[in-house]
Amino acid sequence: MDIAQARSPAAPHPADPGHGARPPQAPVARVHWLRHLGPADWLYALALVAGAGIALYHYGAFMDVYDDIILVIHVPVLAAIGWHWKPFRPFLAAVAVLSLASIALYQGDLARAEQTFFLKYLISSQTAIMWMSALVFIATGAYWLGLVARSDFGERTGSTLTWIATTMGTTGLFVRWYESYLLGPEIGHIPISNLYEVFVLFVLITALLYLYYEGRYATRRLGAFVMLVIAAAVAFLLWYTFTREAHEIQPLIPALQSYWMKVHVPTNFIGYGAFAVSAMVGTAYLLAERGILASRLPALRVLEDLMYKAIAIGFAFFTIATILGALWAAEAWGTYWQWDPKETWALIVWLNYATWLHMRLTKGLRGAVLAWWAVVGLFVTTFAFVGVNMFLTGLHSYGAL
Repeated sequence: MDIAQARSPAAPHPADPGHGARPPQAPVARVHWLRHLGPADWLYALALVAGAGIALYHYGAFMDVYDDIILVIHVPVLAAIGWHWKPFRPFLAAVAVLSLASIALYQGDLARAEQTFFLKYLISSQTAIMWMSALVFIATGAYWLGLVARSDFGERTGSTLTWIATTMGTTGLFVRWYESYLLGPEIGHIPISNLYEVFVLFVLITALLYLYYEGRYATRRLGAFVMLVIAAAVAFLLWYTFTREAHEIQPLIPALQSYWMKVHVPTNFIGYGAFAVSAMVGTAYLLAERGILASRLPALRVLEDLMYKAIAIGFAFFTIATILGALWAAEAWGTYWQWDPKETWALIVWLNYATWLHMRLTKGLRGAVLAWWAVVGLFVTTFAFVGVNMFLTGLHSYGAL
């Protein structure tokens, strides 16, 4: 049965005893998860090890010891993700093939971006990111067509286009990393240093988180909602690109010339992406509760569970990012905390979701209150992400619009 068809206004909550509870079952012997891995799983892991080795061999001269450590750590991390989430493997393989093809076409000359057909129209960094942007808008429309018209084809199209958009955007970031070194070894840096680059990162992380939950909950009905916030981010990205020429690669300012940036920023944006997913799921919950699109959306208990898991994951990563940011601040400024506007609003975001989780886990709060809270939380997070840069000044003002 489709999960969207299982919705009923009187559907019992999983915590309610005696209502649809599963009967006791005989204990099952636990088998170590490694025993479930087949030859394809180990081949995937071997490919990651080989890829890391090739990267160290070819680009080790441009990497310091922290880069080496980060690269080595990513091998088991990406292996675990691919083992748990099988669709991640072809995505990662496609990104690797497209990125390496782009690097090969450049032949060490940045001018070839305008001379080579595939670079100019497909896989230079800026072109790939523009493809990502266009596909995000088309995917959003396809998801909405699928939701409103009950079209499986529309939903499948939206999902496929989102995967392709994410592949192109990720390729664009990797190629941009390489292009920065073509401008000069002193200019080269990981592309997560300015508002343009982190907006691309936000789009990619949010899309990947949604695609994971799409497969995990076996429903594409929420794509119409989550893609709205992703499309809004793309719209801002395009405005920022064309009005400020923000896509131009700039040298890394001294404040960001730190290995901490390479771990703090991605971790932070996993939190932002998860909070965005939870807010859009909360929006779907509020509509379904009022009978709007109710027959087309998953059951309320499913929406509530997804919203909780997204916030739990986002909160965990945001907490780690905040700790990493404090360590970075101690190294850069000699103190862990200075009540800078960015730091203060990061604390507000953290407290907001800490309270949300506290109310759900210890007080048993459920339903529309938490959904509204998740939606409002997105506005709080957005101000911490963008608003502080627009309206406030402080130690983090290097990200101003």
